[in-house]
Amino acid sequence: MAAAFIPWVLVPWLLLVSGHQLDQDAQLVPAGEAGGSHYHHLHLEPRRTKRALPSGEEVLAAEKVDDATIAGGDALDLPTCLLCVCLTRSVYCEEVSPDMTAVPTLPKETVYLYARYNKIKRIAAKDFSDILTLKRIDLTGNLISEVEDGAFSKLLVLEELSLAENRLVKLPTLPNKLLSFNGNHNLLRTKGVKATAFKKLTRLLNLYLGNNQLEAVPQIPESVRTVHLQNNNITEISTDTFCKGNNTYYLRPNLNEVRMDGNPVLLAKYPNSFTCLKTLPIGRYH
Repeated sequence: MAAAFIPWVLVPWLLLVSGHQLDQDAQLVPAGEAGGSHYHHLHLEPRRTKRALPSGEEVLAAEKVDDATIAGGDALDLPTCLLCVCLTRSVYCEEVSPDMTAVPTLPKETVYLYARYNKIKRIAAKDFSDILTLKRIDLTGNLISEVEDGAFSKLLVLEELSLAENRLVKLPTLPNKLLSFNGNHNLLRTKGVKATAFKKLTRLLNLYLGNNQLEAVPQIPESVRTVHLQNNNITEISTDTFCKGNNTYYLRPNLNEVRMDGNPVLLAKYPNSFTCLKTLPIGRYH
């Protein structure tokens, strides 16, 4: 009789204790008490386990509200290092959602910025005016059609700049210490690129201007090793394009790769234009 009575006493008691423990586990610390914003709470606070959830429907409803709150905002409304990834002195803002339509406010002493494949439309003069430590800027794959005058003028240590796969019709003024410039896949025409645009870039090693609408080859600094001009509208070249027509002893040992394939120019018509080069340009000869 005693053995039959014990289960009737123990089972309700165990259920009561278990329910009380589940209620304690299900409690959350409010975002304000955790010391962070709503966005911080949503993404950085650990998620509750299914065992501790009051109900699956309540959780789904809460997550839908939180997601809608974020999706309805603008990328510029959020701090850069929440929107992007900041590691040491590098900032990675690639394919940001919600859409990034302008250069974000960068942390002081940023050295490397990667803001590829967003919807940035223009570069303002103020965007980089206070970030004098920048050495590399990569804005590949945006919608940039305008760069304000002086946007890069204060970046005295900038070495690499990529504006590839944008909508530029005019080449911006570039810093003199640049080592590499990538302007591939834009809408650049010769009238938007001054003949002397690269003249002062005495340290430039790599110049990429392929897949544009250039009608002529700009002046190329002596330091350049690689020039890509493929798939433009270049129809002719002269003896001064790569060499010096008045100096038959002039040599350019640094310039070892010139791509001119995909242009209407017939290179075989200009045999004296390549006498200073170690290798012939890649392009159409017949």
